[in-house]
Amino acid sequence: MTDSRTPSVLITTTFLKAGGEVDTRLRRAGARVAFIPKPSDEPDSFAEALSEADAIIAGTQPLTAELIDTAANLKVIARTGVGYDSVDVEAASRRGIAVCITPGANRQAVAEHVFALMLAAARDVPANMAEVTAGRWSQRSGRELFGSTLGIVGLGSIGKTVALLAQAFGMRVIAYDPYFDAEFGHANNVLRVNLNDLLAESDFITLHLFLDSTTKNLIDADALSRTKPNAVIINTARGGLIDEDALAYAIQSGRLGGAGLDVYETEPLPTNSPLIGLPGAITTGHVAGATHEARSRSGLIAADIVLAALNGQEIPHSVNRDQLAAQVALR
Repeated sequence: MTDSRTPSVLITTTFLKAGGEVDTRLRRAGARVAFIPKPSDEPDSFAEALSEADAIIAGTQPLTAELIDTAANLKVIARTGVGYDSVDVEAASRRGIAVCITPGANRQAVAEHVFALMLAAARDVPANMAEVTAGRWSQRSGRELFGSTLGIVGLGSIGKTVALLAQAFGMRVIAYDPYFDAEFGHANNVLRVNLNDLLAESDFITLHLFLDSTTKNLIDADALSRTKPNAVIINTARGGLIDEDALAYAIQSGRLGGAGLDVYETEPLPTNSPLIGLPGAITTGHVAGATHEARSRSGLIAADIVLAALNGQEIPHSVNRDQLAAQVALR
């Protein structure tokens, strides 16, 4: 460590525990580690720990400009995931704080969950389970993935993994991405299309985008009106990508064949949400990336990010590297 004082690391990610491999790695490197998995339940302890923290390994709780400005020693925020919309990156950049993600750690886990939701929707698994539990035996017909068209919106790391799994199911794969990887598409028989064509042609649509001002409510009532009849939408990315009221209406009206959702505009999903208990809507609680393997990888990448920052080394996986470099150039 380059600092004469003992550096402090605050961990708010719920799945990282005291005595675990991340805690052990950080303590062996000479850091003090504080765990506050639910900051909203311990506001005073969180405020104190944040004011002392040199680094944060963060979950999905908001890190606002107001909170960031109270962290006088903070050098790095490491998000255990690839989404960082919960962090005020502009405020962090002003303070010279690196905001980092853990890319690739959960790509396999999320891609597999896409197919868990897709298969559950295609075969109406929840309704079939409920019937068997209630003593009924209707043996309703489902749909096969083989021969159907999968539309991937966002062909990044996770989208590419989904595309490869879809090939194994015998699906035709099309994708929309403003920065489409033509080499990958050519090598893996993924056809580039625009968003309108993807909506019109896809039997199943899966979203793999960041949430920002350009993607907010990308799938709204207008987009849903242009989908192929009886299409199924899967979202394991960010809830704000979909207008949930419009989605619920499209399912209720029979326009859509259903949806498999793991993320929502507000989390936890409010009990008065129109998606709760809606036939055809399969809802899981933001667990797509929640495997033991993915969480271990993510935590260890975050630990490496923190140690690099504390040791004055180049900080990997920073999403605001350019902003920080520009600030340095202006000094």
